[in-house]
Amino acid sequence: MITAINLLPWREELRQEQKKQFGILTVLMMILAAAIVGLIHLQMVTKINYQLSRNSFMSGEISKLDEEIAEISELRKVRRSLVERMEVIQDLQRSRPSIVHLFTEIVKTVPNGVYLESLTQTGDNLLMNGQAESNARVSTYMRNLDASDWLKAPNLKVIEIEDIKVNRISNFTLTVKQTSPDADEDQVTEEGGLKP
Repeated sequence: MITAINLLPWREELRQEQKKQFGILTVLMMILAAAIVGLIHLQMVTKINYQLSRNSFMSGEISKLDEEIAEISELRKVRRSLVERMEVIQDLQRSRPSIVHLFTEIVKTVPNGVYLESLTQTGDNLLMNGQAESNARVSTYMRNLDASDWLKAPNLKVIEIEDIKVNRISNFTLTVKQTSPDADEDQVTEEGGLKP
């Protein structure tokens, strides 16, 4: 007699047990995968936040440096302005005695018989209008100007002879350059005047 063993319930239980283990393993794998993804996400968020904080720190430092650069630029402008003012003051200090020498030389160079009516100065150029008893006296005056240490390069612009009842008078206009005997060679222009 053959014994009949029914294996169906045991197989069914084994299948149920395998399904249950598969489900548990699937859930555990999903939890593990979610944990790994969560950790990776957390690490990335942490790195992004760290980088953002570094970026904001750098932006703050850059803005501080921009302010300092603007302040330095403003200080350079102020310094340049002060240097220009100092140069103007030094130029005025150097040229202060030259006006005295100029008038002294004008008085010393005017010969007898020459009378100056007007004197106009533009930079280092002097424009002189006057009268002389003769053309020879104008020539003498120009030689005196050329021999002067403070006046150079006289140039006669106009000379007109005017007959008056008693004698003839020469009206003249001439230009001359103001210079300085102690001026450096690089300060003197080709015409003999001082460079500005």
